[in-house]
Amino acid sequence: MLADDVRAALRSFPDFPSKGILFQDVAPVLGDPDLLARVVDAMAAPWRGRIDAVAGVESRGFIFGAPVALALSARFVPVRKKGKLPGRVLHEEYDLEYGRAVVEMQEDAVRADERVLLVDDVLATGGTANAALRLVEKTGARVAGFSFLLEIAALNGRATLPREASVVVRV
Repeated sequence: MLADDVRAALRSFPDFPSKGILFQDVAPVLGDPDLLARVVDAMAAPWRGRIDAVAGVESRGFIFGAPVALALSARFVPVRKKGKLPGRVLHEEYDLEYGRAVVEMQEDAVRADERVLLVDDVLATGGTANAALRLVEKTGARVAGFSFLLEIAALNGRATLPREASVVVRV
């Protein structure tokens, strides 16, 4: 089963990037081409025929978002950390488990009539996902939903999401 294979591949690092955080490292999933292909397929499957663009959140959302976009025959749109994109950008500030951050997207990256899937590696508290949602919605586009590799169930981030979310594995 895919969820079991992903769980077996994950590595946990306590107190990273700060004390009290248990970091779930997805690098071993990326290092296994067969597992990565299965993960990308699972992340894309619920959204086939429903998406015009995939927005991936920096940085691991890029790693999963680009192949998900290819699998869905959709455009890929980067959602980046502050100051990383040229031209006119929209920005959204949000809280992390361990501080504050800002995400940005080029203001013409999506059109008002598009259905966008937001992709990231981990759903924790939902702060990053909701900031990305607000960012995309500033363009008038509609966020159809979210796709994550991993959900940290104890943090209850899914309850904060106002749209459908698909997750490959819960830990």
